[in-house]
Amino acid sequence: MFIIDGLSTIILFLFVFCLIVVSHEFGHFLLARVNGVRVKEFTVGMGPKLVGWHRNGTDFAIRLLPIGGACIYDLEDEEEILEESGSIKGNATGDIADSNLKDKAGSDDGFLNEKVGIPYGKASVMKRISIVIAGPLFNFILAYILAVIVTWFCGSTVPVINGLIEGYPAEEAGIEPGDVIVSMNGSSVYLATEIYVNTYINKERPMNIEFMRDGELHSVTVNPKYDEELDRYLIGFNGYGKYIDCRNSEIFKHAYYEFRYGVVGTYKSIIMLLEGRGSKDDVAGPIGMAQTVDTIKDESIPYGFGTLMLNMLNLAMILSVNLGILNLLPLPAIDGGKLVLLVIEALRGKPISPEKEGLINLIGFALLMVLMVFVMYNDIIRWITTG
Repeated sequence: MFIIDGLSTIILFLFVFCLIVVSHEFGHFLLARVNGVRVKEFTVGMGPKLVGWHRNGTDFAIRLLPIGGACIYDLEDEEEILEESGSIKGNATGDIADSNLKDKAGSDDGFLNEKVGIPYGKASVMKRISIVIAGPLFNFILAYILAVIVTWFCGSTVPVINGLIEGYPAEEAGIEPGDVIVSMNGSSVYLATEIYVNTYINKERPMNIEFMRDGELHSVTVNPKYDEELDRYLIGFNGYGKYIDCRNSEIFKHAYYEFRYGVVGTYKSIIMLLEGRGSKDDVAGPIGMAQTVDTIKDESIPYGFGTLMLNMLNLAMILSVNLGILNLLPLPAIDGGKLVLLVIEALRGKPISPEKEGLINLIGFALLMVLMVFVMYNDIIRWITTG
Protein backbone atom coordinates (compact mmCIF):
# COMPACT_ATOMS: atom_id res chain seq x y z
CA MET A 1 0.00 0.00 0.00
CA PHE A 2 2.86 2.36 0.89
CA ILE A 3 4.58 1.62 -2.45
CA ILE A 4 1.37 2.28 -4.41
CA ASP A 5 0.78 5.50 -2.48
CA GLY A 6 4.34 6.68 -3.10
CA LEU A 7 4.13 5.76 -6.79
CA SER A 8 0.94 7.76 -7.23
CA THR A 9 2.63 10.80 -5.63
CA ILE A 10 5.57 10.48 -8.03
CA ILE A 11 3.25 10.21 -11.05
CA LEU A 12 1.28 13.30 -9.98
CA PHE A 13 4.49 15.21 -9.27
CA LEU A 14 5.87 14.35 -12.71
CA PHE A 15 2.57 15.38 -14.30
CA VAL A 16 2.72 18.83 -12.68
CA PHE A 17 6.46 19.19 -13.26
CA CYS A 18 6.30 18.27 -16.95
CA LEU A 19 3.29 20.50 -17.54
CA ILE A 20 5.02 23.68 -16.33
CA VAL A 21 8.52 22.89 -17.63
CA VAL A 22 7.38 21.80 -21.09
CA SER A 23 5.25 24.95 -21.48
CA HIS A 24 8.24 27.12 -20.53
CA GLU A 25 10.73 25.43 -22.83
CA PHE A 26 8.17 25.14 -25.64
CA GLY A 27 7.83 28.94 -25.54
CA HIS A 28 11.57 29.29 -26.16
CA PHE A 29 11.47 26.55 -28.80
CA LEU A 30 8.51 27.96 -30.71
CA LEU A 31 9.84 31.54 -30.88
CA ALA A 32 13.27 30.22 -31.86
CA ARG A 33 11.72 28.34 -34.77
CA VAL A 34 9.49 31.30 -35.71
CA ASN A 35 12.59 33.50 -35.82
CA GLY A 36 14.56 30.94 -37.83
CA VAL A 37 16.99 29.97 -35.05
CA ARG A 38 18.35 26.44 -34.91
CA VAL A 39 17.53 24.47 -31.75
CA LYS A 40 20.00 21.68 -31.02
CA GLU A 41 18.18 20.14 -28.07
CA PHE A 42 14.84 20.37 -26.30
CA THR A 43 15.11 18.59 -22.97
CA VAL A 44 12.94 18.08 -19.91
CA GLY A 45 14.86 17.28 -16.72
CA MET A 46 18.61 17.03 -16.18
CA GLY A 47 21.16 14.26 -15.94
CA PRO A 48 21.25 10.97 -17.88
CA LYS A 49 18.89 10.66 -20.85
CA LEU A 50 15.96 8.28 -20.35
CA VAL A 51 14.17 8.74 -23.67
CA GLY A 52 15.23 10.63 -26.78
CA TRP A 53 14.41 11.13 -30.43
CA HIS A 54 15.56 13.35 -33.29
CA ARG A 55 13.39 15.48 -35.56
CA ASN A 56 14.02 18.39 -37.92
CA GLY A 57 17.51 19.06 -36.64
CA THR A 58 16.59 18.95 -32.94
CA ASP A 59 17.27 16.32 -30.29
CA PHE A 60 14.32 15.85 -27.95
CA ALA A 61 15.07 14.24 -24.60
CA ILE A 62 13.54 13.33 -21.26
CA ARG A 63 16.19 13.10 -18.56
CA LEU A 64 16.37 11.44 -15.16
CA LEU A 65 16.36 14.32 -12.66
CA PRO A 66 13.17 16.44 -12.52
CA ILE A 67 14.93 19.71 -11.72
CA GLY A 68 14.38 21.84 -14.80
CA GLY A 69 14.68 21.69 -18.54
CA ALA A 70 16.48 23.39 -21.41
CA CYS A 71 16.08 24.63 -24.94
CA ILE A 72 19.63 24.58 -26.30
CA TYR A 73 20.26 26.71 -29.37
CA ASP A 74 23.01 26.32 -31.90
CA LEU A 75 25.27 29.18 -30.81
CA GLU A 76 27.69 29.02 -33.70
CA ASP A 77 27.61 27.86 -37.30
CA GLU A 78 29.41 24.55 -37.76
CA GLU A 79 31.15 25.94 -40.82
CA GLU A 80 32.73 28.63 -38.66
CA ILE A 81 33.94 25.98 -36.22
CA LEU A 82 35.57 24.07 -39.08
CA GLU A 83 37.15 27.24 -40.50
CA GLU A 84 38.64 28.10 -37.11
CA SER A 85 40.09 24.60 -36.87
CA GLY A 86 41.70 25.03 -40.32
CA SER A 87 40.06 21.85 -41.53
CA ILE A 88 37.88 23.07 -44.42
CA LYS A 89 39.38 22.46 -47.83
CA GLY A 90 38.04 22.83 -51.34
CA ASN A 91 34.89 24.75 -52.22
CA ALA A 92 32.75 27.14 -50.11
CA THR A 93 30.86 24.32 -48.44
CA GLY A 94 34.07 22.46 -47.66
CA ASP A 95 35.14 18.85 -48.06
CA ILE A 96 35.59 17.15 -44.71
CA ALA A 97 38.95 15.51 -44.53
CA ASP A 98 39.09 14.66 -40.83
CA SER A 99 36.81 11.90 -39.57
CA ASN A 100 36.69 13.58 -36.16
CA LEU A 101 35.24 16.85 -37.44
CA LYS A 102 31.68 15.71 -36.84
CA ASP A 103 32.44 15.51 -33.14
CA LYS A 104 33.86 19.02 -33.24
CA ALA A 105 30.83 20.46 -34.95
CA GLY A 106 28.30 18.47 -32.95
CA SER A 107 27.92 14.77 -32.20
CA ASP A 108 24.46 14.47 -33.72
CA ASP A 109 24.67 12.06 -36.67
CA GLY A 110 23.93 13.87 -39.90
CA PHE A 111 23.73 17.24 -38.21
CA LEU A 112 26.05 18.91 -40.72
CA ASN A 113 23.53 18.14 -43.45
CA GLU A 114 20.54 19.24 -41.37
CA LYS A 115 20.86 23.02 -41.06
CA VAL A 116 17.39 24.08 -39.99
CA GLY A 117 17.69 27.84 -39.48
CA ILE A 118 20.51 30.08 -38.32
CA PRO A 119 22.71 30.08 -35.18
CA TYR A 120 21.29 31.96 -32.18
CA GLY A 121 24.01 34.61 -32.34
CA LYS A 122 23.14 35.43 -35.96
CA ALA A 123 19.58 36.45 -35.05
CA SER A 124 18.84 40.13 -34.44
CA VAL A 125 18.81 41.34 -30.84
CA MET A 126 15.03 41.88 -30.95
CA LYS A 127 14.49 38.31 -32.13
CA ARG A 128 16.68 37.01 -29.32
CA ILE A 129 14.77 39.12 -26.80
CA SER A 130 11.49 37.62 -28.03
CA ILE A 131 12.95 34.11 -27.69
CA VAL A 132 14.06 34.75 -24.09
CA ILE A 133 10.74 36.34 -23.05
CA ALA A 134 8.72 33.53 -24.66
CA GLY A 135 9.52 31.02 -21.89
CA PRO A 136 8.01 33.01 -19.00
CA LEU A 137 5.22 34.27 -21.29
CA PHE A 138 4.14 30.71 -22.08
CA ASN A 139 4.11 29.94 -18.35
CA PHE A 140 1.66 32.81 -17.89
CA ILE A 141 -0.46 31.62 -20.83
CA LEU A 142 -0.57 28.09 -19.39
CA ALA A 143 -1.46 29.47 -15.95
CA TYR A 144 -4.41 31.44 -17.34
CA ILE A 145 -5.69 28.44 -19.32
CA LEU A 146 -5.50 26.29 -16.18
CA ALA A 147 -7.26 29.05 -14.20
CA VAL A 148 -10.12 28.99 -16.73
CA ILE A 149 -10.47 25.20 -16.37
CA VAL A 150 -10.36 25.23 -12.56
CA THR A 151 -12.72 28.20 -12.25
CA TRP A 152 -15.23 26.64 -14.66
CA PHE A 153 -15.51 23.53 -12.50
CA CYS A 154 -14.90 25.02 -9.04
CA GLY A 155 -16.35 28.51 -9.28
CA SER A 156 -14.85 31.39 -7.31
CA THR A 157 -15.10 32.95 -3.85
CA VAL A 158 -15.57 36.71 -3.42
CA PRO A 159 -14.03 38.33 -0.29
CA VAL A 160 -17.13 38.67 1.90
CA ILE A 161 -16.59 38.62 5.71
CA ASN A 162 -18.64 35.85 7.36
CA GLY A 163 -17.72 36.43 10.99
CA LEU A 164 -15.34 38.14 13.39
CA ILE A 165 -13.25 37.02 16.37
CA GLU A 166 -14.19 38.89 19.50
CA GLY A 167 -11.50 41.16 20.89
CA TYR A 168 -9.43 41.24 17.69
CA PRO A 169 -8.56 44.35 15.61
CA ALA A 170 -11.14 43.83 12.83
CA GLU A 171 -14.07 43.89 15.25
CA GLU A 172 -12.62 46.82 17.15
CA ALA A 173 -12.20 48.78 13.89
CA GLY A 174 -15.90 48.40 13.09
CA ILE A 175 -15.81 45.78 10.33
CA GLU A 176 -19.00 43.69 10.27
CA PRO A 177 -20.14 40.36 8.77
CA GLY A 178 -21.33 40.93 5.20
CA ASP A 179 -18.72 43.59 4.44
CA VAL A 180 -16.86 43.03 1.16
CA ILE A 181 -13.10 43.64 1.29
CA VAL A 182 -11.92 45.58 -1.77
CA SER A 183 -8.29 46.38 -0.88
CA MET A 184 -5.62 45.74 1.74
CA ASN A 185 -2.65 48.08 2.02
CA GLY A 186 -3.50 49.53 -1.38
CA SER A 187 -3.59 46.15 -3.12
CA SER A 188 -6.92 45.29 -4.72
CA VAL A 189 -8.67 42.19 -3.38
CA TYR A 190 -10.93 40.12 -5.65
CA LEU A 191 -10.77 36.68 -4.03
CA ALA A 192 -11.26 35.42 -0.49
CA THR A 193 -7.88 33.67 -0.61
CA GLU A 194 -6.17 37.04 -1.11
CA ILE A 195 -7.23 38.04 2.42
CA TYR A 196 -5.15 35.20 3.87
CA VAL A 197 -2.12 35.99 1.69
CA ASN A 198 -2.20 39.69 2.54
CA THR A 199 -2.48 39.11 6.29
CA TYR A 200 0.22 36.41 6.25
CA ILE A 201 2.69 38.56 4.32
CA ASN A 202 1.87 41.72 6.27
CA LYS A 203 2.60 40.04 9.64
CA GLU A 204 2.75 42.59 12.50
CA ARG A 205 2.67 45.84 10.52
CA PRO A 206 -0.38 48.16 10.51
CA MET A 207 -2.78 47.39 7.67
CA ASN A 208 -5.17 49.69 5.85
CA ILE A 209 -8.37 47.89 4.81
CA GLU A 210 -11.02 49.24 2.45
CA PHE A 211 -14.42 47.53 2.30
CA MET A 212 -17.86 48.03 0.79
CA ARG A 213 -21.01 48.14 2.94
CA ASP A 214 -24.42 48.96 1.47
CA GLY A 215 -22.78 50.45 -1.62
CA GLU A 216 -20.50 52.76 0.37
CA LEU A 217 -16.71 52.55 0.60
CA HIS A 218 -15.19 52.53 4.10
CA SER A 219 -11.54 52.58 5.20
CA VAL A 220 -9.95 51.51 8.49
CA THR A 221 -6.45 50.85 9.78
CA VAL A 222 -5.85 47.85 12.03
CA ASN A 223 -2.85 46.55 13.95
CA PRO A 224 -2.63 42.73 13.65
CA LYS A 225 -2.66 40.76 16.90
CA TYR A 226 -0.33 37.82 17.53
CA ASP A 227 -2.01 34.45 18.12
CA GLU A 228 0.25 32.12 20.10
CA GLU A 229 -1.71 28.97 19.23
CA LEU A 230 -1.50 29.59 15.48
CA ASP A 231 1.93 31.26 15.74
CA ARG A 232 0.97 34.11 13.40
CA TYR A 233 -0.52 37.58 13.40
CA LEU A 234 -4.28 37.84 12.86
CA ILE A 235 -6.67 40.60 11.83
CA GLY A 236 -9.57 38.78 13.45
CA PHE A 237 -11.72 37.48 10.60
CA ASN A 238 -13.63 34.36 11.62
CA GLY A 239 -14.30 33.01 8.15
CA TYR A 240 -14.61 34.80 4.84
CA GLY A 241 -15.65 34.01 1.28
CA LYS A 242 -18.89 33.70 -0.67
CA TYR A 243 -19.07 31.09 -3.42
CA ILE A 244 -20.22 32.09 -6.91
CA ASP A 245 -20.83 29.85 -9.92
CA CYS A 246 -18.70 30.88 -12.92
CA ARG A 247 -20.16 28.67 -15.66
CA ASN A 248 -21.23 31.75 -17.59
CA SER A 249 -19.77 34.86 -19.22
CA GLU A 250 -18.04 35.72 -15.90
CA ILE A 251 -15.63 32.81 -16.32
CA PHE A 252 -12.84 34.77 -18.02
CA LYS A 253 -12.95 37.63 -15.49
CA HIS A 254 -12.81 35.34 -12.48
CA ALA A 255 -10.14 33.16 -14.13
CA TYR A 256 -8.11 36.36 -14.48
CA TYR A 257 -8.61 37.02 -10.76
CA GLU A 258 -7.24 33.54 -10.01
CA PHE A 259 -4.29 34.14 -12.33
CA ARG A 260 -3.69 37.57 -10.81
CA TYR A 261 -3.78 36.01 -7.33
CA GLY A 262 -0.86 33.77 -8.30
CA VAL A 263 1.11 36.68 -9.80
CA VAL A 264 0.56 39.09 -6.89
CA GLY A 265 1.14 36.37 -4.27
CA THR A 266 4.45 35.36 -5.87
CA TYR A 267 5.58 38.96 -6.26
CA LYS A 268 4.75 39.84 -2.64
CA SER A 269 6.45 36.69 -1.37
CA ILE A 270 9.65 37.63 -3.20
CA ILE A 271 9.53 41.16 -1.76
CA MET A 272 8.96 39.71 1.72
CA LEU A 273 12.02 37.47 1.37
CA LEU A 274 14.17 40.33 0.06
CA GLU A 275 13.11 42.48 3.01
CA GLY A 276 14.16 39.73 5.40
CA ARG A 277 10.63 39.08 6.67
CA GLY A 278 10.55 35.53 5.36
CA SER A 279 12.34 32.35 6.41
CA LYS A 280 14.06 29.42 4.73
CA ASP A 281 10.81 27.46 5.05
CA ASP A 282 9.12 29.90 2.67
CA VAL A 283 11.08 28.48 -0.28
CA ALA A 284 10.96 24.97 -1.69
CA GLY A 285 12.47 22.92 -4.49
CA PRO A 286 11.48 19.66 -6.21
CA ILE A 287 11.32 17.72 -2.93
CA GLY A 288 9.19 20.39 -1.30
CA MET A 289 6.99 20.42 -4.40
CA ALA A 290 6.60 16.63 -4.15
CA GLN A 291 5.61 17.00 -0.48
CA THR A 292 2.96 19.54 -1.47
CA VAL A 293 1.66 17.19 -4.15
CA ASP A 294 1.47 14.37 -1.60
CA THR A 295 -0.44 16.54 0.89
CA ILE A 296 -2.92 17.72 -1.74
CA LYS A 297 -3.36 14.14 -2.95
CA ASP A 298 -4.17 12.84 0.54
CA GLU A 299 -6.68 15.65 1.13
CA SER A 300 -8.32 15.25 -2.30
CA ILE A 301 -8.67 11.48 -2.71
CA PRO A 302 -11.70 11.17 -0.35
CA TYR A 303 -13.60 13.50 -2.71
CA GLY A 304 -12.81 11.56 -5.88
CA PHE A 305 -10.44 11.57 -8.83
CA GLY A 306 -12.00 14.68 -10.38
CA THR A 307 -11.29 16.76 -7.27
CA LEU A 308 -7.74 15.41 -7.17
CA MET A 309 -7.02 16.44 -10.76
CA LEU A 310 -8.58 19.89 -10.33
CA ASN A 311 -6.37 20.47 -7.29
CA MET A 312 -3.34 19.31 -9.28
CA LEU A 313 -4.23 21.73 -12.10
CA ASN A 314 -4.65 24.53 -9.56
CA LEU A 315 -1.21 23.72 -8.10
CA ALA A 316 0.25 23.66 -11.63
CA MET A 317 -1.32 27.07 -12.27
CA ILE A 318 0.36 28.61 -9.20
CA LEU A 319 3.71 26.94 -9.90
CA SER A 320 3.61 28.01 -13.55
CA VAL A 321 3.17 31.62 -12.43
CA ASN A 322 6.02 31.12 -9.93
CA LEU A 323 8.32 29.78 -12.63
CA GLY A 324 7.45 32.58 -15.03
CA ILE A 325 8.11 35.33 -12.49
CA LEU A 326 11.27 33.78 -11.05
CA ASN A 327 12.72 33.41 -14.55
CA LEU A 328 12.20 37.12 -15.17
CA LEU A 329 14.33 38.14 -12.18
CA PRO A 330 17.47 39.97 -13.41
CA LEU A 331 19.86 37.25 -12.27
CA PRO A 332 22.66 35.72 -14.37
CA ALA A 333 22.14 32.30 -15.99
CA ILE A 334 18.32 32.59 -16.10
CA ASP A 335 16.00 34.31 -18.58
CA GLY A 336 15.91 37.60 -16.66
CA GLY A 337 19.71 37.86 -16.66
CA LYS A 338 19.87 37.07 -20.38
CA LEU A 339 17.21 39.70 -21.00
CA VAL A 340 19.26 42.35 -19.17
CA LEU A 341 22.31 41.57 -21.32
CA LEU A 342 20.23 41.73 -24.51
CA VAL A 343 18.69 45.07 -23.52
CA ILE A 344 22.20 46.42 -22.86
CA GLU A 345 23.24 45.15 -26.28
CA ALA A 346 20.25 46.84 -27.91
CA LEU A 347 21.02 50.17 -26.16
CA ARG A 348 24.74 50.23 -26.94
CA GLY A 349 24.35 48.83 -30.46
CA LYS A 350 26.80 45.98 -29.97
CA PRO A 351 26.91 42.83 -27.83
CA ILE A 352 28.87 42.42 -24.63
CA SER A 353 32.11 40.56 -25.26
CA PRO A 354 31.76 36.76 -25.13
CA GLU A 355 34.39 36.63 -22.37
CA LYS A 356 32.46 38.99 -20.09
CA GLU A 357 29.13 37.38 -20.85
CA GLY A 358 30.60 33.93 -20.23
CA LEU A 359 32.05 35.07 -16.88
CA ILE A 360 28.71 36.60 -15.82
CA ASN A 361 26.84 33.43 -16.74
CA LEU A 362 29.43 31.22 -15.03
CA ILE A 363 29.15 33.18 -11.78
CA GLY A 364 25.35 33.15 -12.05
CA PHE A 365 25.27 29.42 -12.73
CA ALA A 366 27.54 28.73 -9.75
CA LEU A 367 25.31 30.81 -7.46
CA LEU A 368 22.24 29.07 -8.87
CA MET A 369 23.76 25.67 -8.10
CA VAL A 370 24.54 26.79 -4.53
CA LEU A 371 20.95 27.96 -4.13
CA MET A 372 19.61 24.68 -5.51
CA VAL A 373 21.74 22.68 -3.08
CA PHE A 374 20.57 24.85 -0.16
CA VAL A 375 16.90 24.53 -1.16
CA MET A 376 17.20 20.78 -1.64
CA TYR A 377 18.95 20.39 1.74
CA ASN A 378 16.23 22.48 3.38
CA ASP A 379 13.54 20.36 1.69
CA ILE A 380 15.13 17.15 2.96
CA ILE A 381 15.44 18.46 6.53
CA ARG A 382 11.82 19.65 6.47
CA TRP A 383 10.70 16.27 5.06
CA ILE A 384 12.58 14.40 7.80
CA THR A 385 11.31 16.60 10.64
CA THR A 386 7.68 16.56 9.43
CA GLY A 387 7.65 13.06 8.08
